[in-house]
Amino acid sequence: MKNLSIWFVMLAFALLVGPFALSFHMHYPDEMYYSDAAVRMVQTGDIHTTYLGSEELRFKKPILTYWFVLAGFELFGVTPFASRFFFLIAGALTVGLVYYGAKLMFDDQKITKLSALIMASHPVLILSSTRSIPDVLLGMFMAMSAIGFIGFLRFGNDAPKRFSWFLFLGLAFAFEVKGLPAAALGSLGLMFLVLNPWKKVRVQKAFYLPAVLVSLFVAFYWFVAMYWIHGAEYLDSFVEDQVGMRVASRYLLVLKNLFLAILLMIVLFVPWFLFGLRGFKENFKKLFHEEKAFTGFVVLWVIGIILMSALVTKFYERYLLPVVPLTTIWVAWLLVKNGLLEKIKTMKFALFFFVFLNVIVLLVGLFFNALLPSNIWIWLQVIIFAGLIVYLITQRKVEDKLPFLISMSVLLLFFGASISTFQISLPDAGQLIKVYANDQDIEKGSSIAYLGHLHTGSKIRIGLGPNYRMVDIEESEFNTKVVDFDYAIVEEKYLDKLSQNDFDIQLAALNWDAKYISEMFAALWNGNAEEVKMKYGKKFYFARPI
Repeated sequence: MKNLSIWFVMLAFALLVGPFALSFHMHYPDEMYYSDAAVRMVQTGDIHTTYLGSEELRFKKPILTYWFVLAGFELFGVTPFASRFFFLIAGALTVGLVYYGAKLMFDDQKITKLSALIMASHPVLILSSTRSIPDVLLGMFMAMSAIGFIGFLRFGNDAPKRFSWFLFLGLAFAFEVKGLPAAALGSLGLMFLVLNPWKKVRVQKAFYLPAVLVSLFVAFYWFVAMYWIHGAEYLDSFVEDQVGMRVASRYLLVLKNLFLAILLMIVLFVPWFLFGLRGFKENFKKLFHEEKAFTGFVVLWVIGIILMSALVTKFYERYLLPVVPLTTIWVAWLLVKNGLLEKIKTMKFALFFFVFLNVIVLLVGLFFNALLPSNIWIWLQVIIFAGLIVYLITQRKVEDKLPFLISMSVLLLFFGASISTFQISLPDAGQLIKVYANDQDIEKGSSIAYLGHLHTGSKIRIGLGPNYRMVDIEESEFNTKVVDFDYAIVEEKYLDKLSQNDFDIQLAALNWDAKYISEMFAALWNGNAEEVKMKYGKKFYFARPI
């Protein structure tokens, strides 16, 4: 790892995750809230008010995630690529921030570079970077804030003022991403700085007034703007989402979430946590005595996020991401002290395991693309994927590179997975209907009623872009409201809502349905893929009034 550049690691993260992230190989349900609202912002020019696809107001999350999607749309146009671009960049920047934080705390190249490699291969960061939802932004800004905390833990009352800016601006932006989790972790961290018995920081030193005032403006700007525009009513849905809907009261559910949070906090550092299990208790004590303040701060934040995660009504692994960057630095420190870099056989076994998984992913991708129509770019990706697998195998004897090779082998799984999901998911329904609208010369500015799966509706809204006003209609209201629109798009199961006498109905989009993946495999083997796709696929129809 001697010559390893952090810029190279960040670039590798973006390039290997990019093919999976920047098209809808996998569409996470919550993405629709942000992309639907951002399309509406492009159409209206109102960048403060957030709407659902049904054109109802939605105030459950602060504004910053919407603006990240909007920035992509403004820069690249309304496309799947644009909706996720800045979230992928946020993931890569998080890797860089972890590197900087580790360098600040320890100034040891082994720890700093290993920290970056562990962060780059963390599954939650990778998956969060492929979705246009708040979590990767929250993780990035909490990593930024963590640098401020680390600066005070390292230098105490002699810490330069820049660490106050890191700390408070990071928390402010994190608050504008997701609200209370940032405030809770920030409050715990600030209390630790001024109360911990090992390296206390004076209150007036920690709360540098210019940084605090600017950060308060950033944190509350949108909330004040919404109060000015919409009054206090908007707070009801925000508070309900932040507290009411997320706080569990059933003891068994809390215990289940608590167990899951603790378990996943450990095992999601795959495969790195395996290298630190042996002698963990003794090493923990040794590290605590070496850096009491830093270890205590990490433990406090981890306990804080675990307890917050335990209280939610539905637990997701991504809820842990805000403290993963800070924890990664501590884990890298633990592994270096535990002699990871000397455990050559163990690292080679881990590399072999992930190379084996990559070979399986490659074979599955070859199967899909050999039996279905493909394109030159996918075959180029296959060649690159195979070449990188060969590179990992040939470099296994270079012992100094093993941590880098392990990290890259994890990232490579996502690069390879997009070769197969290309055949299952792409082109998505939105892109198919975009082609249909162009081929059929559907007039720009037309209004379109939509009845179907809302997640697919979000893809279609992006495919159609800002030149069409597509509105989600509830099934119970569809018959009465559809007459107010120029056209309609309906999912197959709602086709009976349209009268054949009143509408010219044509199939506009057909995709494989992942629920029938076994039927897809059988169809490819039997050579009747198109027939089976028509039988089991997801179908969306475009309807014109007659």
